[in-house]
Amino acid sequence: MAKIQQIIAREILSSGSTPSVEVKVVLETGTIGVASVPYGASAGISEAFVLLDGDKNRFMGKGMIKAVENVNKIIAPVLIGMDVGEVGSQNAVDQKMIELDGTERKTNLGANAILGVSLAVARASANDQKLPMYRYIRQVFGLEKYGLLPGSQKPAGEGGCDYVLPNPMMVVIEGGAHADESTDLQEYMISLIGNDSVAENVRRGIEIYFTLKKVLKDKGYNSNVGNEGAFAPNGLPSNETPLELIKEAVEKSGYIFGKDVGISLDPAVSEIYENEKYELAKDGKNLNSDEMINYFVSWINNYPIITLEDALAETDWQAWPKLTEKVGDKIAIVGDDLTVTNPKLLQKAIDLKAINSILIKLNQIGTLSETVECCMLARQNGIMTIISHRGGGETNDTTMIDLAVAVNAGFVKVGPSRGERVEKYNRLMEIETELAGNCTVAGSNFRKII
Repeated sequence: MAKIQQIIAREILSSGSTPSVEVKVVLETGTIGVASVPYGASAGISEAFVLLDGDKNRFMGKGMIKAVENVNKIIAPVLIGMDVGEVGSQNAVDQKMIELDGTERKTNLGANAILGVSLAVARASANDQKLPMYRYIRQVFGLEKYGLLPGSQKPAGEGGCDYVLPNPMMVVIEGGAHADESTDLQEYMISLIGNDSVAENVRRGIEIYFTLKKVLKDKGYNSNVGNEGAFAPNGLPSNETPLELIKEAVEKSGYIFGKDVGISLDPAVSEIYENEKYELAKDGKNLNSDEMINYFVSWINNYPIITLEDALAETDWQAWPKLTEKVGDKIAIVGDDLTVTNPKLLQKAIDLKAINSILIKLNQIGTLSETVECCMLARQNGIMTIISHRGGGETNDTTMIDLAVAVNAGFVKVGPSRGERVEKYNRLMEIETELAGNCTVAGSNFRKII
């Protein structure tokens, strides 16, 4: 028996000094689990609700005392005494909170409150069973029925590979809502696909990152960084310029563009979509949906772009199938704001053939159970998963990495610098060491691991 004895929440600071919620769960066995919740500066309109205090005299309205109180005074009394030591127990805890809130987007209790408890319960239960979180997730949700083994208990090197480790997807130039006076588009990334070791892929990515810093300086651009630790140079002449800068950095680092490393993009164009037009101020263009598709197709034809996320607005549903039909056989078309880790929205995207990949963020839906459900729905329908950090306020919590390993995600999307980001890569490399001989790396076959 592993019953919940105590649940305590507190307000903490995430990256950028944005308030967040941390939750500690204590089991009757004495085992403790602690988790914290990220905060997104750029969020989809259908994401689960983040409960803020609204007190302008405190953290400019972004305090989370209300969410903390909801955990301590409303959620805790309901969950204390629940047994979390068996298969299905995590889902039971999460479902109890969903019912307690009673709304579609968790607007009563706040998804930040609910997710903090969900992750802390998972952490406590995993610790109690002496399982790493990635094994716990496979076990407690019975993921073997989806073609994922529950996690081998055999010595390393025996019985094949149970896990496929994700490739690093590093944000190296950022603009949009994540940086001032940079580009209209939000994120330009390098995706490391040319090595069979996570640690080597991470090393290559960091080398390219620092080479890019030198390229920027040599060309007279500043190397200030944005929310995710990526460079946010101002004065760039066009939205395409970052692609040329990245190309130069890759080549000067001694790697082959398109073989060792590809480009991933998250334009986040919902931010520039108004009156059914896309306003690209940097390029002096005002485009309709078809023109926006062709805008990116021209880039795909000229650069080794391997994933394209949020290339159309979250409300522009009729255009998404056109984009996927046009280039979906060549690259990963990724839904983020469109699908917000929501199984219902993912099913709509599947029905419309709008995407072939999905970005997963734990706080978009608000519980670990719903997040895993979304990942497995994607898996059943041939949709690749990419597990992501948040650009607004990240914490040192590394659950997203264990989730990525548990579900065999193709990529983890994390910035290349700042403590709360590198913590994720350190965890991924730690897992690789733990699984030596019992894992492989997604590499250039990332589209085939689903």
